Amino acid sequence: MRKPLLKFLVALTVLGVSGGSLAAGDGPAFEKLDTGAWEEVLHDSGTGDWRRNWTLDGLTANITNGADGMHFASGPEEGNHADHAVLWTRESFAGDVRIDFLYTRTDEAIRNVNIIYVQATGSGEGEFAEDIMAWRHLREEPWMKNYFRTMNLYHISFAAFGTKNIDPEEDYIRARRYMPTVDAGLGGTDLKPDYARTGLFRTGVTYRVTVIKQGRELRMRVMDGDRAFYCHWRNESLPAIEAGRVGLRHMYARSARYQNFSVSVRPKVR
Repeated sequence: MRKPLLKFLVALTVLGVSGGSLAAGDGPAFEKLDTGAWEEVLHDSGTGDWRRNWTLDGLTANITNGADGMHFASGPEEGNHADHAVLWTRESFAGDVRIDFLYTRTDEAIRNVNIIYVQATGSGEGEFAEDIMAWRHLREEPWMKNYFRTMNLYHISFAAFGTKNIDPEEDYIRARRYMPTVDAGLGGTDLKPDYARTGLFRTGVTYRVTVIKQGRELRMRVMDGDRAFYCHWRNESLPAIEAGRVGLRHMYARSARYQNFSVSVRPKVR
């Protein structure tokens, strides 16, 4: 039996969740995808200069590299949209992608979110060219609306809380497909289900996160020690996402450490 499957069997002590749970096939389906053919095309240990692999939207973020990885902190003032921050990979990735990283939360916030952006491109309308680096100067203030109104991408919010939340247990994981050409803000962009009160992403605890986009399906696995938590979303009706950059967003007053961040794609047939 292959080692990843053994890990899955051990991990059947899966964390409880409301608003969505581990469906019978989610674990084996994820593990089968994860152990399939992948070619790593980006790897950043987090110990070297972050600028080699990333660009930054926002002027107030603090990013440092050390032996324990890349520490990413957005600006400190909650409610100040200039204090959001987004890191983008310099490279773009086409087709199916797998994203892996170690994540350690360093804030104690109970409001606002972290987001993984998967394969972002511009809407192609007006000044918002498909290559988002062509108009990065328009995102020096990384207000959320400057993204969902202008970009095609998948979004996964994690270590996430509502902006007015007062309950430290009321976290969630949520996926979206932005629709920049539809004048409805975030309306109609969510992919079901949401995963609420996960108990994950506790301050100071390191988690191994894997995200896989395959065709119209989006999957996520969070390893908390030897326990696995799985999320699965299907894009049933919105346009497919096929290529683009990967991003990490911290809303204001959020911080975390990232280690061994990698992106893998399907090997080319030779």
